[in-house]
Amino acid sequence: MGTIAVHGEEDGNYKVPQPENLHIQKEELDAGALFVLKSKGSWIHCGYHLTTSIVAPPLLSLPYAFTFLGWGGGISCLIIGAFITFYSYNLLSLVLEHHAHLGHRQLRFRDMANHTLGPRWGRYYVGPIQFTVCYGAVVASTLLGGQCMKAIYLLSNPNGTMKLYEFVIIFGCLMLMLAQLPSFHSLRHINLISLLLCLAYSACATAGSVHIVGNSSKEPKDYSVNGDTEDRVFGIFNAIAIIATTYGNGIIPEIQVYLQPTNEVLERTFADPESKEFSARNVIPRVFSRSLSVIIATTIAAMLPFFGDINSLIGAFGFMPLDFILPAVFFNLTFKPSKKSYIFWLNTSIAVVFSALGVIAAIAAVRQISLDAKTYRLFANV
Repeated sequence: MGTIAVHGEEDGNYKVPQPENLHIQKEELDAGALFVLKSKGSWIHCGYHLTTSIVAPPLLSLPYAFTFLGWGGGISCLIIGAFITFYSYNLLSLVLEHHAHLGHRQLRFRDMANHTLGPRWGRYYVGPIQFTVCYGAVVASTLLGGQCMKAIYLLSNPNGTMKLYEFVIIFGCLMLMLAQLPSFHSLRHINLISLLLCLAYSACATAGSVHIVGNSSKEPKDYSVNGDTEDRVFGIFNAIAIIATTYGNGIIPEIQVYLQPTNEVLERTFADPESKEFSARNVIPRVFSRSLSVIIATTIAAMLPFFGDINSLIGAFGFMPLDFILPAVFFNLTFKPSKKSYIFWLNTSIAVVFSALGVIAAIAAVRQISLDAKTYRLFANV
């Protein structure tokens, strides 16, 4: 998937280690890596996981982002985000390959941060951000599942009296069962079904849109962005954060599928790598911790059912650093390209620009939440 070659002894302005000259050290894996981050799958399984993680709830909030950007701005941001994300994934892949050649296979994003930036950065910056992002994705998924169930319910029963929080709880029960699947690898069949459903959804959405356009009136539609100058400016940064969230769900090397990244943290904390994975010593803490985690996420989703605002805040706070800023920083610190090279300045420019965008987008997200707070109500039936 790379566009930057790193296979020679020297390539450009940085050196690539040769595996035959290296002493490969065997590192002891903790319970999280041993039980959750299993590496038994093939490249096609990786495709299932990536599709499921990228075609995630934030994708459905893109129409909300387009209300701030308009068609031209929205499509432009999607294209730019796609190119930069693809470039960032290439950088991360090269860094991972570099450390693998050195005998240090890194299974987690925070492991890469620990090695590149130092233990404090990994523990107190990258780790908390990634955990918040992963857990926020669980809350958002549960909320969206409840909203979809309510929409189907109202289509079949327009006068129904069931509230949104009831559907969120029902969907949370499904998440409770999925959370008990022990590892990424155990999700491969579910994610294959998810891939097929994503393709079916895309086909139905496309066909439905074509049908509606063909049968709608010929009067011109107004797609202009509403609001005063201040609202438009902050809305643009809000939308950028949402788009960052959409692309960030496929972050390498960890993939956010259901609760597994969060489960990996729980497993590392409570499990014993010296005992068998399905021993009573590990099964009882696993069931308890994962169930409690889902119950808390479901409660939050039912209490705060405001999907768009949550997405923009998560995008600004978490996905911009993880998806756009840190890959460029990791690459420059790992390979140390010459300051005269285009790669150094390209990576530096991406890191600086998206750092500024992240700060402004975070302010815009908090502002939007404060404006919408007037209509917020716990367990609202939206």
